[in-house]
Amino acid sequence: MLISKKISEFLVFETESIFHALEKINNNKHRIVFVVNEGGKLVGAFSDGDFRRWLTSSPDFDLQQEVGPIAHGAVTSRGVDAPRNEIEETFSRGIELIPLVDDSQRLVAIAIQGERGITIGEHVITETSPAYVIAEIGNNHNGDIKLAKHLVDLALDAGANCVKFQMRDMDSLYKGGSGKDQSADLGAQYTIDLLSRFQLSNAELIEVFDYCKQVGLVPLCTPWDLKSLQVLENYGMEAYKVASADFTNHQLLGALAATGKPLFCSTGMSTEAEIRQSVAFLKNKGANFVILHCNSTYPTPFKDVNLAYLKRLQEITGSLVGYSGHERGNSVPVAAVTLGACVIEKHFTIDKSMEGNDHKVSLLPDEFRDMVRMIREVEEAMGNDSERSITQGELINRETLAKSLVANREVGRGEVIERDMVDVKSPGQGLQPMYLEHLVGKHAKRDLQAGDYFYESDLKDHTVEARDYSFDRPFGIPVRYHDYAKLVSKSNLDFVEFHLSYQDMELEPADFFDGPQSIGFAIHSPELFAGDLIMDLSSEDETYRMHSVNELQRVCDITRKLKQFFPKTEKPVIVINAGGFSTTSFLPKENRPAMYERIAESLSQVDQSGVEVIIQTMPPFPWHFGGQSYHNLFVDPNEIRAFCDRYGYRICYDISHSMMACNYYKWKLTDFTRLVGANIAHMHVVDALGVDGEGVQIGKGDVDFTELARDLSQHAPDAQFIPEVWQGHKNQGEGFWFALDFLEAYFQ
Repeated sequence: MLISKKISEFLVFETESIFHALEKINNNKHRIVFVVNEGGKLVGAFSDGDFRRWLTSSPDFDLQQEVGPIAHGAVTSRGVDAPRNEIEETFSRGIELIPLVDDSQRLVAIAIQGERGITIGEHVITETSPAYVIAEIGNNHNGDIKLAKHLVDLALDAGANCVKFQMRDMDSLYKGGSGKDQSADLGAQYTIDLLSRFQLSNAELIEVFDYCKQVGLVPLCTPWDLKSLQVLENYGMEAYKVASADFTNHQLLGALAATGKPLFCSTGMSTEAEIRQSVAFLKNKGANFVILHCNSTYPTPFKDVNLAYLKRLQEITGSLVGYSGHERGNSVPVAAVTLGACVIEKHFTIDKSMEGNDHKVSLLPDEFRDMVRMIREVEEAMGNDSERSITQGELINRETLAKSLVANREVGRGEVIERDMVDVKSPGQGLQPMYLEHLVGKHAKRDLQAGDYFYESDLKDHTVEARDYSFDRPFGIPVRYHDYAKLVSKSNLDFVEFHLSYQDMELEPADFFDGPQSIGFAIHSPELFAGDLIMDLSSEDETYRMHSVNELQRVCDITRKLKQFFPKTEKPVIVINAGGFSTTSFLPKENRPAMYERIAESLSQVDQSGVEVIIQTMPPFPWHFGGQSYHNLFVDPNEIRAFCDRYGYRICYDISHSMMACNYYKWKLTDFTRLVGANIAHMHVVDALGVDGEGVQIGKGDVDFTELARDLSQHAPDAQFIPEVWQGHKNQGEGFWFALDFLEAYFQ
């Protein structure tokens, strides 16, 4: 069971529309939302079943009606402080989601059956969530509250999700209290001496906890005794850390479980039998906890870490597991994440030479930051164990590096394809060589010349062919000079978008057009120019920036030359990727205003008479040379609108790029469209998957085309579009015709 306080995806107000409620149902994947009044009080539920019943009983349905009147009023709820076993018993009745309410019946959390996890603040910790990283400050402040707060700031900057401290009531915890116990052994005397000198008072710790919340970090604390626990409960601590020393202390464990707060339990110094007993004890008390593999040696020799035990710990406890480390360095926690650790705890200090046992096993801020960075990189690299698919970068490189099946002579339509008609050659733009035996014996579906590629469609019984289409706005397809005539003859296109390569810029347009054409045109500027130059009008390198300006000027000149062949278009648009990428990471947000200003300055240096330069919306992770970069500009819809309004430019709305941005930044495409709609001059309509999947077939990705068509009709009703399908030009534009077939059902 997971109790989540992130309730926005499950909540609608009774005055909101049925359509909005359906959007929430679609997004949360649980087929239900809970309805609240303006005060947040739970008043009902609305499920997909409720919608179907309303739909069949309403002769004139309107999705903009308020959801409140048709919501189901009888809802099974529980108090947010209800014992876990009571909530579990409610699940046994076949309920999957239980709304949890406070004393005023306001919805404050959701209990989700079948999902294992805990919630702390805004963080939901599950087996698949990013690892929750705890910076263990403990007593490394050495009794200095200013240092404690400084360590909090450093932990935040280093990427920690949480900072942890310790609270002890020395009089009740130690024999002889905080005074000297002459009978204690040397180790105990040393520990008591350090604690008596380096502890913060309870009031000082609470001041530090408040400071953590002020700067945006969750404070966590280990109570070493019942009196300290009571102090922390009175404060309102959100969760607790159980020290290894207390994992077998069932008196304290029981008191901690009774708080109902999430627990992080270290297992250092415990045998497996003791771990099993304490876990059974916690489960019997209905506690919500994570078990942390730990070795309580300072520092722990690498040979004693035994990370492989994480998997066994997960099996024998049936709970979420994490790792609390005391070894030197930061490599072991990173490895722990690959073995299923969803929580990582490491000691944190500003100086390893300071007095105190924990300092020497702590990470310095830069070391901690490196650990967090490596954890996030490894999490991203872990992926999943589903069927392997080719990534976008691999698809790009396969086009260049792989091999294809190619006709080695003329083959007539209907002719049987024989083995000696086919060669294997590079590049990999056609059918993969492994399909050779599938191809042999097939009847050719078209006439082929020597050197023509075979395609996947040559193996199919049915293929998509071009026809005339009907849309509510001008439409076209992307073309190159060499395939223009062949493709435009197949359909009733309003215009074409010439995708120029830097080599195309050396060609003479008059060699490809025999006079004025009957359709319009647009231009897509190259982003890659000779000499491995990627256009970047925002570059701080003045030589590089001016090189980009000069190349864009050449594109404008070529566009003006093309106008004589396409008189129907009075002022053609030129789609550009204006620049603003970086190669190793995203740039700080505060860098962006100056970068946008340099782009505006660069554009002002280009003669744009008779043409209109429009800037393409960009994805967070563009592909350059088959490798991935980071894009900083024209990704955020608010920044895009601000730039357009300030400098008077319009955009090419690339749906795929912006969908990937929405996926990465957790935005909604419908909001993106609304924000930039007034600035759209031209569109690339295509699908996307995840944060960098540009090659996905249209209709197979994340774009909701019903929603998109509705939003574009409202916010950009006249903007022209092309289906910029990756490799759509293959086999005489087969991908474009498939996309237009698909889109015609939406844009009418």
